[in-house]
Amino acid sequence: MNVLFEQIDRVVIAKLNRPNALNALNTETMYELITALKKYDKSPSVGCFVITGNENIFCAGADIKEMATKNFSQMFQEDFFGYWEVFSKIKTPIIAPVSGYALGGGCELAMMCDIILASESAIFGQPEIKLGVIPGIGGTQRLTSLIGKSKAMDIILSGRNIDVNEAENIGLVSKILPLKNFSKEVLNYAEKISNYSKTALIASKESINQSLECSLKDGIVFERRIFHALFNTSDQKEGMNAFLEKRSANFN
Repeated sequence: MNVLFEQIDRVVIAKLNRPNALNALNTETMYELITALKKYDKSPSVGCFVITGNENIFCAGADIKEMATKNFSQMFQEDFFGYWEVFSKIKTPIIAPVSGYALGGGCELAMMCDIILASESAIFGQPEIKLGVIPGIGGTQRLTSLIGKSKAMDIILSGRNIDVNEAENIGLVSKILPLKNFSKEVLNYAEKISNYSKTALIASKESINQSLECSLKDGIVFERRIFHALFNTSDQKEGMNAFLEKRSANFN
């Protein structure tokens, strides 16, 4: 198994499991991960995903051995990396806890997630320029969207790595957590999210992502319509009644 899965309450943890390859992403790993996420995504008992590596490395990137001998025709006809776009259609919130290196495809995988929690040892980078190519899983697009053109140019064209403090300062990392008890802190964070209304979580994620694809005016209208629609859910009634009754909400 290239990916190990474990469900703890309403959190599903997907752990990359290619230690001898530094958790490099090959085609088999991609299909294992996405196939399982699609299945869990439909379950009402799952409120959050955590995609993780280990304490020393999140993911070193795409598997160069799998690509090195391919030519343009093969890459084009296979639409190599194309299936990763299915990942972006997962509705349930996804957290990427990054400890150690997240380089190339590993950095791109983290950026495809909704929240990046980083340990003090986290290192990010898009070093594809050193291989004579460019990022191929959305790196030039997502990194620019997250941190702006100038910084994205700096990181991608120089191929340099950035430490966790710079990553947080430029907006790549959501939050830095201590390396000690990192996994426990991540799980606590994920469990907090997972216990909210799954419908509201999905709606929040969809609305935020919509803001990247439309004008402010259209985005505000989209948000308002989703807000209105949630008043037809039992979770809205439970959440607001719990607030008025000064108790914790018990969402479905």
